[in-house]
Amino acid sequence: MNCASLSHLDMDAIHLLFLPLLFLALYTITQHFLHKLLNLPPTPFPNLPFIGHIYFFTKSTPFHRALSEVSRRHGPILFLRLGSRPVLLISSPSAAHECFTKNDIIFANRPNLLNGKHFGYNFTSLAWASYGDHWRNLRRISALELLSSHKLNLLSSIPCNEARTLILKLLENNNPSKNVDMRKLFFEHTYNIVTRMITGKVGVENSKEAEMFQDIVAEMSRVTLEANVADFLPFMRWFGFGNVERKLSVVQEKRDRFMENVIEERRGEEESDGGGKQKSLIEVLLDLQREEPEYYTDETIRNLFLVLVQGASHTSSNTLEWAFSLLLQHPDILTRARAEIIRDSDITKIPYLRGIINETLRMHPAAPLLTPHSSSRTCIVGGFHVPRGTILLVNAWDIQNDPRTWDDPEKFVPERFEGLEEGKNDFKYLPFGWGRRGCPGENMAKQMVGLALGSLIQCFEWESIGEIDMSEGKGVITPKVQPLRARCIPRPFVVDLLS
Repeated sequence: MNCASLSHLDMDAIHLLFLPLLFLALYTITQHFLHKLLNLPPTPFPNLPFIGHIYFFTKSTPFHRALSEVSRRHGPILFLRLGSRPVLLISSPSAAHECFTKNDIIFANRPNLLNGKHFGYNFTSLAWASYGDHWRNLRRISALELLSSHKLNLLSSIPCNEARTLILKLLENNNPSKNVDMRKLFFEHTYNIVTRMITGKVGVENSKEAEMFQDIVAEMSRVTLEANVADFLPFMRWFGFGNVERKLSVVQEKRDRFMENVIEERRGEEESDGGGKQKSLIEVLLDLQREEPEYYTDETIRNLFLVLVQGASHTSSNTLEWAFSLLLQHPDILTRARAEIIRDSDITKIPYLRGIINETLRMHPAAPLLTPHSSSRTCIVGGFHVPRGTILLVNAWDIQNDPRTWDDPEKFVPERFEGLEEGKNDFKYLPFGWGRRGCPGENMAKQMVGLALGSLIQCFEWESIGEIDMSEGKGVITPKVQPLRARCIPRPFVVDLLS
């Protein structure tokens, strides 16, 4: 082959290399000018074909922290392309305020994601349904029959009794050399409270049932990560993510069977129960089913219970584990909390204990990225146009750990909440979300966490086993990577009471 032929081949190779670079340059420039023309919020450069801004995120960093790094470099209102999906990322109190007040109805829908299709019963669950009559009805039933202040007062004996059961369980199994798996303990405790509130069961120990459900929740979290990849990068279904919907269906079948067993057990008990007692939520729904069987189907009932049981038990047990980890790292705070409890017999009303819970939720909100919203039409946020169908991600963790908003945000300081009126924080603190789609179970969660935390502080001396790993895991509900293990010693007055 002569030199001329080699030169010709070299030029062809250069052209082949040059064409993709030219395409990338033209695409980037076009996107930039189109972005300006449409007055969209600022967007980090470059916005790459097919993957958009996903190059910002790595496997090693939790998603909410990676998004925080992007926001702190590029601004609190950003328009991102996460693969094929347009995303509005909000990381400031003022922008969150604008989204959840002026634009609250516009952002009251949920995006079309695989989680909502499979775990949300094709977008009909309380968590995933679009804003409308069906969602309002589910919200009304759950609020009036379980989550209202009046209903929580009527059912207040249940968390109190379960707190006593928790103490007795630790006393009966107490061995100074024994390690307590706090994650397992907390999940069983919160699961028992929620299922008793819903089903009306009395004095039933559901540890095996709770363990089964905890395994289902863990499996659900794992497959959700794969579903997110398939949602934002559809072409990845050709590279190992093609069976993600089958995996989601398998987990959903397990959830369905589990809750169906719980409902059928209670349906059988209801037939033999006498009247004259306060009806449980499941009994209320079974009555409604007899009146409107076409609407209140078994699927609708399972659907609602799964949202309530999983939402309340998973998030509350997660918060308890983070709170206890922080207290074991700060024995001076634990000592002060115990002194406050001794002075006040009503654990749920102790300001310092509420401060500990609020500070835990500030540093480690159960859902660092609030459940995603979707815009039903074009709107204005921060003076920028937000197109219809844009996913709204509000980074609650970033807002609550921003040094421009909070003094020393990395420090555990329950005192920072002293004197602050609940709910009055100018959107600097929003672990339960806000507006129409805000979490309706805030009061229930704080009641459960406060009673369990206060009881364990009051009745036992605690010490950690080795160094506490505070690394964050991955998932919609962010867990500790390593479950907390601790050792407890009953305080003398508890032993005396027991004897």
